[in-house]
Formats: sequence, C-alpha cells, structure tokens
Amino acid sequence: MAALRKLTLLGKSSLSNINRCFKNQIRLSSHFPIDDNLYGLSDEQKQLRETVFQFAQKELAPYADEIDKTNSFPQIKDFWKKCGELGLHGITAPVEYGGLELGYLEHCLVMEELSRASGSIALSYGAHSNLCLNQIVRNGSEEQRQKYLPDLIAGKTIGALAMSEPNAGSDVVSMKLRADNKGDYYVLNGSKFWITNGPDADVLVKLDKLGMRGSNTSELIFEDCKVPVSQVLGSVGGGVYVLMSGLDVERGAGSAGTLGTVHPVHRTCRMIQAKLANMYVTLNANRSYVYNVARALDRGNISPNDCAGVILYAAEAATQMALDAIQILGGNGYINDYPTGRFLRDAKLYEIGAGTSEVRRLVIARAINAYYK
Repeated sequence: MAALRKLTLLGKSSLSNINRCFKNQIRLSSHFPIDDNLYGLSDEQKQLRETVFQFAQKELAPYADEIDKTNSFPQIKDFWKKCGELGLHGITAPVEYGGLELGYLEHCLVMEELSRASGSIALSYGAHSNLCLNQIVRNGSEEQRQKYLPDLIAGKTIGALAMSEPNAGSDVVSMKLRADNKGDYYVLNGSKFWITNGPDADVLVKLDKLGMRGSNTSELIFEDCKVPVSQVLGSVGGGVYVLMSGLDVERGAGSAGTLGTVHPVHRTCRMIQAKLANMYVTLNANRSYVYNVARALDRGNISPNDCAGVILYAAEAATQMALDAIQILGGNGYINDYPTGRFLRDAKLYEIGAGTSEVRRLVIARAINAYYK
C-alpha cells in the first residue's frame, strides 16, 4: 500500500499502474460486468474502476449487511486510511496537496464502485471527498488548503459539510444559524441537522435512520462558537454561491451513487427476464446521463438543470429498480435475510439528499421557463 500511495502522487500517469496491486484477484462471477467501451472510458479509467471494484469488494462488501443491521462501521477509520493510501479521497484535488488531480468522471467511477459494495459508506465517502474536500479545493484560500487538504486526502481526518437546518434543507437563504463578526473572529450560534459524517467528525449526537445506515448523520449545535476570520471559505457574504455551486456538483457527481446502489439487483432476480431487461436498459441509460454530466463538469460546464435532472432521474429509477427486485422475490424480498430491503432504503435517500425530487423539478422547470422568457 505504501508503494501504491507513491504512485497516486504522480496524478493521471499513476492510474496505468495502480491496478497491479490487485492483479491476482479475480472478478466475482456474481457481479454483472459493465461494458466500459459503451461509455467511451479510457484505459486508465477502466483500470481505475477495476482497482476500486477489487478494493471495495475485499475491504467493504463483506461488512455491508452488518453495517446496515447495526447502523455502524467500527472499522471506518481504518477503511478511510486505506482509501487515502489508494488516493481515492483526493481524486479531484491537486497533486501538490497529495491528490490525483483527476476529474468528476473519475470521481463518479469511484463513487459507483464503492456504492456497489455499500451504499451508506459510499455516501460518507461522497460527503467527505466532494462536499468537504472538493469545496476547499474550489473555494479555499491557500492557507486553508495547506492546513486541511493533506490530512483529508490521506484519510487521517473525516470531513463533512454542514448546510441543512431543521427548517431549511436546500433553501440556503432561509437558514437561521448566525455568524456575528467580532473583529478577528466570528461567533456562531444556531444548529445544523442531517449532517452526514457528523458523528465521525467528533460530534456527539447521532440519528437513527431508515436507510444509508452506517453513514452516520447528526445534529450540530453551535453555542458561542468562535471561528477565526481566516477560516471563512470564499468571500464574506458569498456563502450562498459557495453552497449552491457546490450543490450543483454534488447532484451531478453524487448521482453516480445510485448506479452502484442498485447494480446488485441484477443478480438478485436473474431469472425474471423482462424485468432484468428493463433494469439493464434503465441502468445503462442512467450511467450514460451520469457520465456525460460528469464530463461536462470536468469541462467547467455546470448546468444546474442537468445536475438536478441527472440525480432526479437516476434516484427515482434506482428506487423503482429496488422495488421491482422486492416484488420479484415476493415474501423473501420483504424479509431481511435478503439485501433488497437495504437496496431500497439506500436508494430512497438519493430522492431526498442534495435537494428533494420536488426541488429538483422546480430547478429544471425554472431553467426551461427562463429560456422562453
């Protein structure tokens, strides 16, 4: 692993070599193969997928059912460091801070493969690598990057983004937490809710959830919390832009989690030909949309309506595919001896997080109406 970490520091050129770490492992026959030629992936991107697949199936998949049952992953710290050794946390971060300096498409590939192993831990990975780490890359000062990025990329610390509040989800302008300027520091008072990775980031309160169990969520309470002015992310008064632009990226890149979350249903219901065909076509259509939005993000073309559209379509399709898997299995699908219940509960979160399906439809409709004005 130490040698592998050195390779990740080389950036894009390293991807042609990292697959060697797992060259003696064989892809499990129970996993339906993905034809990456269909999506125009490069050889390096194919190797990245294969490497993350092998890593996730070895280090994460064996624990997925227990994570769901107990709503905990005691090995999260060790797993985080192993992800850091592979360079997965810093997939979009500059090489100078220890990252791979790749794109959002590569981030989607990692997110998809981790989600195939465990939807909940992949969600935590996305909150860490995209919502926290990538926000610092995009909006942080050089001092902030030097201070926070190396440990976040190495997996020594776990990051989170505290946006939602009890009465404000995606509506950032309705948030009530105050930051009062006291000269060289701000005093924060208020609370945040539904914060993914909150408990793992040394916060005390943990929520019990329907799905994505093991991806810890908490409330954060701020009482006269002092934050130095030097830690303001972006410009003073520019928080709405930081959060909303980050939300576009979260929706675009985070939609890859839906692909991995429901991919295992193929092997759950392999004898039902019609539904298998429908799932195959739907999953491939979703993957094409997700990858193309990710490619647009890599070109700097951030389209809020397509970022909202891709996660809207992929999330609702993932939930329906999970429901179909339960229906096919009948009574067996309804008991916890089968993982289909976990697939459904994990998929449903993608219809809520990063803006609900209703909010996404509003974003899309507004963009269409604006075009015709």
